[in-house]
Amino acid sequence: MTNPGLRVGLGVDVHRFCLDSTPRPAMLAGLSWPGETPLEGHSDGDVVAHAIVDAIASAAGLGDIGTLFGTSDPTRSDAPGATFLSETRHEATKAGYAIVHVSVVVIGNRPRLAPRRQEAEMVLSSALGGAPVTLTATTTDGLGLTGRGEGLAAIATALLQAPPPGRATRAITSCAGS
Repeated sequence: MTNPGLRVGLGVDVHRFCLDSTPRPAMLAGLSWPGETPLEGHSDGDVVAHAIVDAIASAAGLGDIGTLFGTSDPTRSDAPGATFLSETRHEATKAGYAIVHVSVVVIGNRPRLAPRRQEAEMVLSSALGGAPVTLTATTTDGLGLTGRGEGLAAIATALLQAPPPGRATRAITSCAGS
């Protein structure tokens, strides 16, 4: 089979809920969730945004979130996931790729995504320059850290349109940290 011009990437992210009473808001799928416990992380801890970044970077051959935005950069402390999404889209576009579609599943007990699913999909899609994003959620029936309510996980797939054959793509060769 010849290359159909499509590339698929997979991204996974897991963060536990903050154990202290941190003053920052809980962020998930690009939205603030009042009344929810925030997730730990160097940036905003948004597992959905971080998994999408990994999926797009993987499909475009750009490494992963640590390669693109390492934790050694203090300017990234508490950075919003939407910023990482738009910057990753920019890097993928620079490398000659177009984002066709992104699908994400959130694994955890809370918050309940259904009431804000459309809003989250619109925010994520906007951060990706209009690329469609679908968001689903599931629980693990009490198993593991997500089932015990200790944190959240997200798994994302990204479908990218590759550049035409013969066109070189940019590859990142150094690691800025993870």
